[in-house]
Amino acid sequence: MKIVRTRQILAILLVAVAQSLFAPSLMAQPATMEALSRSLEEMIERVSPGVVKIFVSGYQPGRGIVAVRGQLFARQRSTGSGIIVDPNGYIVTNAHVISGARRVQVLLTSGTPSGEGKSILRDGGRLYGAQVVGFDLETDIAVLKIAARDLPALKLADSDKVRKGQLVFAFGSPLGLENSVSMGVVSSVARQLQEEDPMIYIQTDASINPGNSGGPLVTATGEVIGISTMIISQSGGDEGLGFAAPSNIVRNIYEQIKETGSVQRGSIGVKAQTLNPILAAALGLEQPRGVVLSDVYPGGPGEKAGLLSGDIILELDGKAMQNARQFAVNLYGRRIGRKVNLRVVRGGKSRKINVEVIERPDQNVSFASMVTPERNLISELGILALDLTPQIQQMLGGLRIASGVVVAARSIDAPFWTLGILPGDVIHAINNTPVSTLKDLRRALARLKVYDPVALHVERGGQLLYVSFEMEG
Repeated sequence: MKIVRTRQILAILLVAVAQSLFAPSLMAQPATMEALSRSLEEMIERVSPGVVKIFVSGYQPGRGIVAVRGQLFARQRSTGSGIIVDPNGYIVTNAHVISGARRVQVLLTSGTPSGEGKSILRDGGRLYGAQVVGFDLETDIAVLKIAARDLPALKLADSDKVRKGQLVFAFGSPLGLENSVSMGVVSSVARQLQEEDPMIYIQTDASINPGNSGGPLVTATGEVIGISTMIISQSGGDEGLGFAAPSNIVRNIYEQIKETGSVQRGSIGVKAQTLNPILAAALGLEQPRGVVLSDVYPGGPGEKAGLLSGDIILELDGKAMQNARQFAVNLYGRRIGRKVNLRVVRGGKSRKINVEVIERPDQNVSFASMVTPERNLISELGILALDLTPQIQQMLGGLRIASGVVVAARSIDAPFWTLGILPGDVIHAINNTPVSTLKDLRRALARLKVYDPVALHVERGGQLLYVSFEMEG
């Protein structure tokens, strides 16, 4: 009831704002509101044909993060949304929409019926089989291709021009109800959901529900500024906290996947963290600015160039670095093989260091086809896991420790959700006891009681870290 009441209040406020902006006199209000309504109707009619409904069947979601442990490995059918970005059949959606898919189909709609004498019900649309061109887990973006031409493509606008408070509309198929649209405003233009996360989102209170994922977030003029990606909800439904991947990020990922089938990101083999006031004080630094290197990977270009853990990066190619996300994103776009110039502070002294850019290892590794619930389920941790075989080790690339158990999938209700263990993580030890096989992990877990403390020693992307939690019943 609170959500409904909030929506009603928002609608009243929007009408009042529109009246104050567009009606110079009370006599002009009806005509002005009618003109505003018609312009929005025309925009929706233009955008709707470029929005598709996606049908997915298979083990969903066999790869990645799922809602509850009971869904870690189950054959399911699901729906999502997508947008046509190229008249020749290229479609962008969320990677989690097609996660674990064995079959993907795309329904093209005819938009919103209009005109005198037309039925208010649309036709059934056209259904196409879709090929997954590629996907990127970090941004949760996937690209599909269907055998069709002359499609009503939508243009990705410049999301850097989005402003807080801007009126926006979310299109898609919430709960399977295709060709739906909702209205709201931009709540934040650059929301970072986790500290140091390189991904940012446009936050909106436009109604977004399961099934909206992959659908466009557009302005009042019909410009696509983002792709609806997720919600934060205590009830499981819309509570006015929706998040969309900005169109500039979507465009970059789409163009790379369309051209090569994958996403290439530059790296210099270091782990950078934002230098906040507490960290700066602890390190004895006068000014909390720049980024600090918490790890320099052995054998990487950073180590070869002379970078050390604890170095402060102030500039990259003359550009001031203010946080870890900015540092990572500026490296992503650098050409592989070229060098970047860093201004580094070490021991209070500034120096210049040139470092070669290499391609960051591909993190889109899927183990969905390699697991079964009978053989790979670790119910105490809410994960599906695999022994670290030579084949899997090759898929993951160079590991700091060549033994352990690989996380293939995990559930949101796992006991370590807040700290976060991810698919692709390698568990090397539990409570200082080395883990080499699933049998070792199960044996160690069997010795633990409810509320016993647990520390998993995990390797992720070349970094070693601890994930701690208490055992649950």
